[in-house]
Amino acid sequence: MGTVLESIDYILKNFENLRDIDENSIEKICNLILSSQNIFVYGVGRSGIIGRTFSMRLVQLGLKAYFVGETVTPVVTSRDIVILISGTGETQGTLLVAQISKKVNARVISITAEKDSSLYRMGDYNILLKTNSPSDLAPLGTLFELSTLVLLDAMVALLMEMKGEHEDDMRKRHAIWV
Repeated sequence: MGTVLESIDYILKNFENLRDIDENSIEKICNLILSSQNIFVYGVGRSGIIGRTFSMRLVQLGLKAYFVGETVTPVVTSRDIVILISGTGETQGTLLVAQISKKVNARVISITAEKDSSLYRMGDYNILLKTNSPSDLAPLGTLFELSTLVLLDAMVALLMEMKGEHEDDMRKRHAIWV
């Protein structure tokens, strides 16, 4: 068993994979987010927790964002974008949301670690996150989930710039300041 510092080093080393992201694709996805009537985000388990954090930041940016499955989430339409997160790209609940979204002609963005997956094939736009092999230092989907969190927070910074927003603007929409 490794030490805590070995685990931290292993996780931090995985973030180097994020440098392989195609910035032009991310910018295009951010433009889609800004031009959509509503933004829906979904993932199961820890991917869902990461999705919820992104939804929260989008709301703080003044956008209409929802996490699929919440009681106040409206119906998805063709004017919306749906961002789906699944490391394996085979999570059944996530695939069901993708199918429903495609049926109403909403644009689907997949975030996955598997190019050869159902979710990747269903995506209109795809973000493929390379991750190192899981190990006892970062078990199961830890590397994918943390990479997704870092990427989505970096996208928030880009969205802020694209909208001309600053942290003070977001703070005014933050729940603790109401």
